Amino acid sequence: MGTIIVLFIVIGGVTLAVKSLIRDKKNGKSIQCGQSCKDCGGHCS
Repeated sequence: MGTIIVLFIVIGGVTLAVKSLIRDKKNGKSIQCGQSCKDCGGHCS
């Protein structure tokens, strides 16, 4: 029973992380720079 509960917690965490990445991508934020290209050392295009 404990394994199932932990599995649901992990799945929930992964789901939230993926939703956050998708939302950031739709808003034009870069994973590498976080839309702060002056601080990323020239890696932004």
